[in-house]
Amino acid sequence: MKYLMKPLLMIALFILFNPCIVLAGNQQQGQGQNQQSSHVSRVGEKLGVGIANVVTGVVEIPKTIMVSTKKNGIAYGATAGLITGIMQMIGRTMTGTLDLVTFMIPTKSLVHPEYVWNNFNQETTYSSNFQMRR
Repeated sequence: MKYLMKPLLMIALFILFNPCIVLAGNQQQGQGQNQQSSHVSRVGEKLGVGIANVVTGVVEIPKTIMVSTKKNGIAYGATAGLITGIMQMIGRTMTGTLDLVTFMIPTKSLVHPEYVWNNFNQETTYSSNFQMRR
């Protein structure tokens, strides 16, 4: 994990401070420019979601324990909730990695909610189909 963070940070900084991307975002002339800046924003959004999910995947463990405990009681939350939380952590981290690898194709994330802190009391679910970001 430690060796993964440095390249991810470098990629994020490159995209955020790339002059071509900044200029494309600032130009609003013509239909082609609007599509280009729209694509850049969708790609940046997917990159941000990917980074957030890779970094915060571990938060799925206490989140899932908490949700399981509220639904089924403390014994279930402490045992099955812990195991499910570990599986959810792996799932969120892997979908975040997938988003990072394919960030140039602006699809929606396969994990719902998109960020672990959105709807913290909701159980995490996964989609099986790719949809384009709009």
